[in-house]
Amino acid sequence: MQAERLTKRFVDEIQPSGKVDFYYDGELKGFSLKVYPSGEKRWCVEYRPGAGGRRVIKRRMVLGSVGAVTAEEARSAARKILAAAALGDDPAAARKGERDMPTFREFASRYLDEEASAKLKPRTTANYRIYLLKHACPAIGNLKIDKVATANVAQLHRCIGRTRPMTANRVVEFISSVYRYAATCNHVERGFNPAALVKAYREHRRERFLSTAELARLGDSIREAETRGVPWVVDETKLNAKHTPQKNRQTVIDRHAAAALRLLILTGARLREILLLRWEHVDFDRGVLLLPDSKTGRKAVVLNAPALSILANLPRQDDFVIAGYTKDKPRADLNRPWRAVCRYAKLEGVRIHDLRHTHASIGVGFGLGLPIIGKLLGHTQPATTARYAHLDNDPLRRASDKIGNRIVAAMGDTLRCNSKSNVLKLARKPSGSS
Repeated sequence: MQAERLTKRFVDEIQPSGKVDFYYDGELKGFSLKVYPSGEKRWCVEYRPGAGGRRVIKRRMVLGSVGAVTAEEARSAARKILAAAALGDDPAAARKGERDMPTFREFASRYLDEEASAKLKPRTTANYRIYLLKHACPAIGNLKIDKVATANVAQLHRCIGRTRPMTANRVVEFISSVYRYAATCNHVERGFNPAALVKAYREHRRERFLSTAELARLGDSIREAETRGVPWVVDETKLNAKHTPQKNRQTVIDRHAAAALRLLILTGARLREILLLRWEHVDFDRGVLLLPDSKTGRKAVVLNAPALSILANLPRQDDFVIAGYTKDKPRADLNRPWRAVCRYAKLEGVRIHDLRHTHASIGVGFGLGLPIIGKLLGHTQPATTARYAHLDNDPLRRASDKIGNRIVAAMGDTLRCNSKSNVLKLARKPSGSS
């Protein structure tokens, strides 16, 4: 039906019929009132998107219900929509897109299931899932993915960074990965990434190398722990610690845990490479571990004689070299035996990963060269091995000696060694001497 002008008085006088009726405004083409049999009345606007024309199907948008939106407010909104449509936009499609836009929580879960699980390491995907549930969801999980701002991500980064700056950096990396995938799914514009401008905290790599004395204490501690056991220490911070018997308790680690610790220091392998190692990956004839997958992909770990001896004497309980607590399932970690061994050996601030660093530092100290060390550790980038460059002092010392000797000769000085202190002292040449 056509009305001269849709006004409040005209709308109030309309009575519902047994079907849905439309009343079109005579002044603003496309502006209408939709009346339901129940008596509900809604403002609507109709337009043809794109280039328009009769061949283009009309779109209808509901502007709001009568009572919530006045006639003039609806008319003003209709004008804006019709103007946008005249310029080639499609307001109805845009509204539907906003309605269908997933929240960050929803799309991040989709990213983990579709993208991360197929292309990333399982450990990385598991960590990403923790970052999502523990950190990202409480802060930005309910926001539409296209509405998350850099300020939201920066605030989350600062909040986590107060206590765990490295975790904060990893969470931002995860969010950035989610938005790269969102761009490929056309949920956001290519290049839109609210995590891109968040500057990471400076990370200081820990470099802890065991000295010869510490290695000796570690060896004694492992032998003691796998035979007689080391004193058991109660963690008094735990709730039931005061009710736990504390006298005459020893911690004995099993043979496979002791073997795992020795293999870590002897091979320089990563923890997961040893815990997930299967007997089928051990090539005794060639003396290598042929790992089908690692942090850097397929990898061969060279076995020295002590490592081969440990493997040869280790009983086979199932498919895994380091038998777990459940048959045919690998161990999750070595935290408890490692803490017990470190406590008895009086090793402060030493992580299991530091055994890998120690393996590399000993090789560098023998002058094997960084390329060889990188091959042994399975590094794919020379820059990764370069962190041990400061330990390789022999070439630098020889170069420094050559420079120093040339300078001393030019200055007319001679070098005299004090045999008691092994300190080189300068002595002036006598005048006229050759």
